[in-house]
Amino acid sequence: MVPEEGHPGLERPWIEYLVPAAELEETVGDRPLAGVMAAEALRIAAWRPRLGAETDDKTIPHELDLLRTAVHLAKGCYKGQETIARVHNLGHPPRRLVFLQLDGSQHTMPAPGSQVMLGERKVGTVTSVAQHYEMGPVALAVIKRSVAADEILTVLDGEEPYIAAQEVIVAPDAGQVVGRPTGFLRGTH
Repeated sequence: MVPEEGHPGLERPWIEYLVPAAELEETVGDRPLAGVMAAEALRIAAWRPRLGAETDDKTIPHELDLLRTAVHLAKGCYKGQETIARVHNLGHPPRRLVFLQLDGSQHTMPAPGSQVMLGERKVGTVTSVAQHYEMGPVALAVIKRSVAADEILTVLDGEEPYIAAQEVIVAPDAGQVVGRPTGFLRGTH
């Protein structure tokens, strides 16, 4: 699926080629190349989750913005379809992916796995971190759905705090497209 208008991944089509080293020059030609660290920064800036980084054994597609970019709700049967439909129609995902603009005043960056704090309370975990060529230090994190979208967060790597402004990828009110039934008739038989 193609990301919708306004999604930063729209401007960054991702193509990865695995080429034997002996054939690299012949295969690449004059195409620009990027190293792994540059590619990782571009992936983070495009809000693209990576299997094994942004995912764990509890992850559902709603948490990672995959309903907008990768999961088709009107196509055939697949494993997990009931869970996806239930959360999409009746509930909210318990966590949500956010893009973090990290304070660049330090000479270091937090490590993946660092805690995301709201005051003294842990509300999530940093999943990917990179130095972007224009934006500076950026990260993806999975946080609790209940964290307001305008909250300034702190990433805590050991004892080192990093102030982080969040950009909403998955809205706190995501899901529940149908709504809960209300106004049942009472007393009529």
